[in-house]
Amino acid sequence: MNITQLRSLLTAVEDTSIAIGAFIKEERQKNIEISEKSFNNLVTQVDKTSEEKFVAALELLLPEAGFIAEEGTSTKNSDEYNWIIDPIDGTTNFIHNIPAYCTSIGLSYKDEVILGVIYDPSHNELFSAAKGHGAFLNRKPLTVSKTTKLERCLLATGFPYDDFERESGYFAVLKAFSHKTRGLRRLGSAALDLAYVAAGRFDAFYEYGLNPWDVAAGIIIVQEANGTVTDFKGGNSMLFGEEIIATNKLIHNDVLEVVQNGL
Repeated sequence: MNITQLRSLLTAVEDTSIAIGAFIKEERQKNIEISEKSFNNLVTQVDKTSEEKFVAALELLLPEAGFIAEEGTSTKNSDEYNWIIDPIDGTTNFIHNIPAYCTSIGLSYKDEVILGVIYDPSHNELFSAAKGHGAFLNRKPLTVSKTTKLERCLLATGFPYDDFERESGYFAVLKAFSHKTRGLRRLGSAALDLAYVAAGRFDAFYEYGLNPWDVAAGIIIVQEANGTVTDFKGGNSMLFGEEIIATNKLIHNDVLEVVQNGL
């Protein structure tokens, strides 16, 4: 796929995300049907319906692509292109009417994310990127922060809802960062955390226990905004490795060191 095709596809996914985001925002005003997939892992009928809408729209855009979708609406798989879909990242926030949730759509080619779109319907913010094309907020270029000292940084993180094996180490890292930075925030949406790193609002984000649909779009958006994204070892297994560090690049080694010392 050449850059012209990728740009055209990005525009189409942006438009689709805005349309489905509007549906999600409207549905939030109604009674929401909630069920529990597992402990602390909630899903609503809005998640499922939104994912169905995404699958239908994206299949028309790229018929040869498979899907990695949180709610399992499609199990079609491909050895090359796969759409990675989180219809609502931050479902618990959505249920409690906390305006920190979003749609998240990534496109991978042989396990490398080449396109990503995150849409926050509560604030009408559209974060997007395509490989080699740059990153954008509401279709205007964006870039990561230029902070070089950890003590001047604001970080984001999240708490795994069902993976407590590294809990003591995780809280040791949290304590270390609370002493070394301006503070930490926990939005409850990994996709938004990554988007905010790309926009320079957060200087870094780290978390473990994540799924591909939580991070796919955010990975490419941060990278195209001149940031750095790795796993906890500094490697490239952040899409399927269930752990991620995303930074403005300038403080990446410092963040990596604190995480590695704790975990």
